[in-house]
Amino acid sequence: MTHVAIIGGGIAGPVTALALRKAGIDATVYEAYPAAADGIGGTLALAPNGVAALEIVGAAEAVKAVAQPSSRMAMTFAGRKRIELPGLSDVGPLFVVHRADLYRVLHDEAVKQGIKIEYGRRLIDVDHTTAVFDDGSQAEFDVLVGADGIHSTVRRLIDPKAPGPKWTGMLSVEGMSRHDVPEHPESMIFAFGKRGYYLYWPAAGGGTTWGVNLPYHRPLSLTQAREVPTEEWMRLLRDTYGDDMPGGDLIRHTPVESLQVAGSLYIMPSIPHWYRDRMVLVGDAAHAPSNSSGQGASLSIESAIQLARCLRDIEDVPRAFATYERLRRTRVEKVAARASKINHSKTAGPITQTLMPLLMPLLMKTVMTPERTTGPEQRYRIPWDAPVTRDHSLV
Repeated sequence: MTHVAIIGGGIAGPVTALALRKAGIDATVYEAYPAAADGIGGTLALAPNGVAALEIVGAAEAVKAVAQPSSRMAMTFAGRKRIELPGLSDVGPLFVVHRADLYRVLHDEAVKQGIKIEYGRRLIDVDHTTAVFDDGSQAEFDVLVGADGIHSTVRRLIDPKAPGPKWTGMLSVEGMSRHDVPEHPESMIFAFGKRGYYLYWPAAGGGTTWGVNLPYHRPLSLTQAREVPTEEWMRLLRDTYGDDMPGGDLIRHTPVESLQVAGSLYIMPSIPHWYRDRMVLVGDAAHAPSNSSGQGASLSIESAIQLARCLRDIEDVPRAFATYERLRRTRVEKVAARASKINHSKTAGPITQTLMPLLMPLLMKTVMTPERTTGPEQRYRIPWDAPVTRDHSLV
């Protein structure tokens, strides 16, 4: 193994390159955009397992420095009933971070460690062990990693019949409101309003950050969403959340220039093939659970590091890929299944909305305890120094 070509320079791509560098394997990141994607994207959460994975590649402290810890969570229903959500006391907080800040930290760390990143290189085909880009250039590789997101080109090259991403029926919108909420600085509130779901948390510098999963009649790309006038989005947000407390106040006190419309929310169904020949998928290209999981970025980071472990320890590339998939598929699909159930509640009808606040306290004490749901997810740690073997107890 002398060179790995990584397609995609978002989150999974730089982490894969950093983990491969730590494993002693050279990699180049090929990014389709003509320049670094600073300022692109909304806010995401890094779970404790994701933060622990970043420690392996030396990026955790820099990420935490630009993130905001969130250690308390609550759920509200139409502003009337509130349920404090129990957490795991021994794993540390979630960290809320702007995707652009996470991207910048990972990009800077990759550059600092001498990893080469080439921009304006959009992959269109693979010929044996040669990557072909739309500008006519080519690159040789021993392994090609598809870290090119939910609309992955590499996934199509591996399996032309692979299912594509599935739209959730919602759009992602967020903003910064001047309205202050009477909450603990490390609180995050999941609110089920009269017509839609939203969440909010106190902003570090004052005011309140909010995000909504806005029900919409058709999917929109990021470009299409940004073509809609901001005033039209604000009108739709007021119509959907204006009667909620504090949703209405949050929207009404949000400057239009702070509004970010990130386009449609997608999830990836289970795909049959994660690899073929010397091509393999990582991150959202292979598994993209709903944002309801709170694990999307963390799972991508984990997969990047586990792939590097497998390539480090298993010389036979197909067997390394098979071992990597065995290590990851069950875990990521369990998270996706849990998040799918949450998605149904976000778009619940009036009967379900009435029953949810009545049933939720009981569910929290039985089938939805943190130990049953998020415990196995957040306590997961990658044993980087242990060799990858066929023994499940050692991987």
